[in-house]
Amino acid sequence: MNKIDGGICAAKGFKASGTYCGIKKPAVENPNPDYVHKNDICLVACDVLCNTAAVYTQNKVKGAPILVTKDHLAKSDNKAKAIIANSKNANTCNADGVEKAAKMCQLVADEMGLPAEQVLVASTGVIGQVLPVEPIMTAVPTLVKELDYGKNEEAATAIMTTDTVKKEYAVEFQLDGKTCRLGGMAKGSGMIHPNMATTLNFISTDCAISAEMLQQALREIVKVTYNCLSIDGDTSTNDMVEIMASGLAGNAEITAPGPALDTFKAALYDVMANLTRMLAKDGEGASKLLECVCSGAPTKDTAIIVAKEVIGSTLFKCAMFGEDANWGRVLCAIGYAPAEFDIDKVDVALKSTAGTVTVCQNGAGVDFSEEEAAKVLAEDEIYILVDLNQGDEKATAWGCDLTYDYVKINGDYRT
Repeated sequence: MNKIDGGICAAKGFKASGTYCGIKKPAVENPNPDYVHKNDICLVACDVLCNTAAVYTQNKVKGAPILVTKDHLAKSDNKAKAIIANSKNANTCNADGVEKAAKMCQLVADEMGLPAEQVLVASTGVIGQVLPVEPIMTAVPTLVKELDYGKNEEAATAIMTTDTVKKEYAVEFQLDGKTCRLGGMAKGSGMIHPNMATTLNFISTDCAISAEMLQQALREIVKVTYNCLSIDGDTSTNDMVEIMASGLAGNAEITAPGPALDTFKAALYDVMANLTRMLAKDGEGASKLLECVCSGAPTKDTAIIVAKEVIGSTLFKCAMFGEDANWGRVLCAIGYAPAEFDIDKVDVALKSTAGTVTVCQNGAGVDFSEEEAAKVLAEDEIYILVDLNQGDEKATAWGCDLTYDYVKINGDYRT
């Protein structure tokens, strides 16, 4: 398996476009006539009809785009050819939200000559504000006209909100002597504590795989990637992960579990794990990426639960911002994890490029150099190594520290 360029457009048949349409006008217009606004709407489309799978937020409040996308996939027998997505407005908790989300799909369908149910929709941004559809109506013809196999970056920047960097990743792998490609793009910086998915994530592949196997693979890999990410403990209303498979690589279609599906899932994990890591590192106001690896667990679920509790601890996040080796906060989080294991067998270490410091063995603190620990925690990527010493299963969870800037960003998010 090799990392490649191209993001959402890496796989055969996929093209994208992005533009600024003015969904949310700035409070004060930039007087510079050469100022270029960030894209706020994008379109991803494929040359052929694709088998498609998706998972969504478990929040009881769901954005209108999720309701429309679920309806369209049900009507199309899990097939799609395009997805339109916007930032700056979540189109959630609005009386006319479903109508406008459906309108976005219909606009693309009319422009491309497709049935509306073959177009999916996603939105991200402020909740509870009316989505202005007029700018979108103006933008869709441009989006369709400018679709290109090399415009993955235009699409990736269009879905950014408080993100500071675009997030893309792609790989190629071999199946049946054919080269298959799989790539994706994601957005997210805050309001991330998924229970299904996280933020907006779009993935494409040219691997031939049935819709049933695609859905199975997506659910399995989401569980150990996106669902193991926590920035701030808030589960968004618009979370969605969507994957489209064109089949243009020419491999024998994957229709059942086996070695071919395992190879596909390995590629999907590589892309989704790297996107998850990017999301964590770009957490709102974050200064450090936190990665907790829980090993020696009796079950996979136990490893996932423990790692997520550590990453989700507000107190621990604050300690990491302060570069304080307060290992008691790690053990505290492990202790309230809803899983069965013996706390008296647990070891904890803190690691970075500056070294590794063991801070706890057999559930109790050990002598360590605070000076060495400070060096380890001064780096911008910190690994928390938890060994339960009670089995062979392991899992990883990702997050970031909690900083003053997080409060500043969310204190005036709507402005």
